[in-house]
Amino acid sequence: MSGEDEEIRAGGETAGDGIRGTAQGTAPVPLSVLDLVTVGAGSTASRAVRTAVDIARTAERRGFHRYWVAEHHSMPGVASSSPAVLLAHLAAHTERIRLGSGGVMLPNHAPLVIAEQFGTLEAMAPGRIDLGLGRAPGTDGATAAALRRTERLHEGAEEFPQQLAELTRFLDDSFPDGHPYAKIHAVPGPVQATSPGGVQDPHRPPLWLLGSSGFSARLAGSLGLPFAFAHHFSAANTLPALDLYRASFRPSEALAEPYALIGVAALAAETEQEARRQVMTGALSMVRLRTGRPGLVPSPEEAEAYRFNELERGFVDSWLGNVIHGTPDAVRQGLDDLAKRTGADELMITANAHGGAARLRSYELIADAYGLPG
Repeated sequence: MSGEDEEIRAGGETAGDGIRGTAQGTAPVPLSVLDLVTVGAGSTASRAVRTAVDIARTAERRGFHRYWVAEHHSMPGVASSSPAVLLAHLAAHTERIRLGSGGVMLPNHAPLVIAEQFGTLEAMAPGRIDLGLGRAPGTDGATAAALRRTERLHEGAEEFPQQLAELTRFLDDSFPDGHPYAKIHAVPGPVQATSPGGVQDPHRPPLWLLGSSGFSARLAGSLGLPFAFAHHFSAANTLPALDLYRASFRPSEALAEPYALIGVAALAAETEQEARRQVMTGALSMVRLRTGRPGLVPSPEEAEAYRFNELERGFVDSWLGNVIHGTPDAVRQGLDDLAKRTGADELMITANAHGGAARLRSYELIADAYGLPG
């Protein structure tokens, strides 16, 4: 084995196509983690980032397949506005687990910038990087306008397929002769292999499309890309979107068959009462977000003392209906039922709670319930 081969293996190169995972223990499908890097009341962004490292390392040790962070903006309780920066930090603290964006909101960025960022991440963690892409802004309209320096937000979303095609060509260095960008290269990237003495890097981050409706489902299927659906906040659309993805799927170099994961809100605790106490912090946080009052994730004590009005209570009851929570056995049963009902190829679990300790404990308990390694 060469020194370079040893370096790649030490960096955690994963086997297979970089997309499909392997179920561990008694889990029905591979399990993964979506982390919003939440900031609780009385805490700081620095502590949230430290917790993100702890969760990623725990997920790696316990056999979770991948760990993703999602781009959000202007939300005091979510410290994941810069996925590429977070992923670079996490890559330095992990060795094997896949790391990625769930997702980068492509209309907020120039495709060349994203190609360069994720090419750099791929160089840092060869064979471990996923590039998940969404077309929503990840924030409110005013913030999106500030990010994009334009008021043409609707047109930005409609231009998503063209932006995706441009990003793909930058990642593959495949603009045709005569194209205005034919002599522009994303570096790190394939162009380095064509330079004197250059060697082709064997890895390119696989592209995923994210969605909460049918648009990205159909597009992902038509392009033969893996698809990630936001079941955790759009549960009513899950089955129609997955059906549309599978019906639209056309084999590609990336995938011969459809591969769909779904994001799932789930939290386990030693008792049903404690699990309910923890998820109510996320419920109150969502009420405030939906009513234009985003803030830090409230503590369990604050959530217990809050008096929901009738409209808020209706929202909370509906929201909690899609959060799998309770004892480890109850959460395992809920995840099993969801996997069976949807036919999802992978479950990506996001834990809604105020403190990092409760979220870490939840992932450990879920891993224990399925007999995952570690």
